[in-house]
Amino acid sequence: MVRFRQKSSIPTFALYGETPAAPVDLLHVEAIQSRSRLYRWEIDAHIHRGLHQILWIGSGPATIALDDDRSQCDGPVAVIVPPGVVHGFRFSRDTEGHVFTFNPRAMIEGDVPATGQALRDLFAAPRILPFEPDAAATGRIDSLFADLAAEFSSPDAGGSPVPLWLGRAIVWRLAQQSAHQARSATHGSGREAFTRFLLLVEAHHREHWGIARYADDLGMTPERLNRLAKAETGQSALDIVHARLTREACRRLTYIAAPISKLAFELGFDDPAYFCRFFKRRTGHNPRDYRRMASEQA
Repeated sequence: MVRFRQKSSIPTFALYGETPAAPVDLLHVEAIQSRSRLYRWEIDAHIHRGLHQILWIGSGPATIALDDDRSQCDGPVAVIVPPGVVHGFRFSRDTEGHVFTFNPRAMIEGDVPATGQALRDLFAAPRILPFEPDAAATGRIDSLFADLAAEFSSPDAGGSPVPLWLGRAIVWRLAQQSAHQARSATHGSGREAFTRFLLLVEAHHREHWGIARYADDLGMTPERLNRLAKAETGQSALDIVHARLTREACRRLTYIAAPISKLAFELGFDDPAYFCRFFKRRTGHNPRDYRRMASEQA
């Protein structure tokens, strides 16, 4: 299992185990085996600031932690890790695949708008995209990652635009796959507006924005925003905001060894007692019990 060792803070890296500085032109790809072997096949929970990451698990098992969600799966799957999402992995010696890390500025500068839109859609939330082993789409994605790794490690890779082209192709293909898997959701302008709402929630959930403020920033009424949220998820807009705040609380209680009152203030609650009531209403557990259970599951 992925271990959830509590620390005073969640470590931040550009590449796991290395400096947290993120060069604006960073584009890096490596085999899963190459780094995980150094850490006995376990990548402990950490964060990337300003960096996007895609793990392509072509074959073999993996245990995946994305914020407070833990999953066990077998390849082929693509793991989408937006900036700021706590993630960790446990691989098998037989797990094969690649880790693609990049700064989005390098990906979209000078490109047609399609890449930027694909990037926004794909990284709107952390997710695991499953693939059918024998599907044509799976073969295309696997080949793109293999070609990207080969181009990145070639002796004449310096200054070559090919890794960037291949990286853009991967982002576009995976965005298409994600859209295909969510085919039953609302499409067109409503879906685009909902994606923008999710991005606003990601940026401002700790500021406790009211739904009216989210709606105003999106150029719509609160009633329309609620209808949009209901059509996409079956939940109200406020439920979505509270769910994101709850996920943030869960991951901090899991990963950060700090007093609950301090975590409450960091999450924008003026009253720790109110935070405890909010958390129990959302999860069925008080924060102290949740932290103990998360520790026992590690």
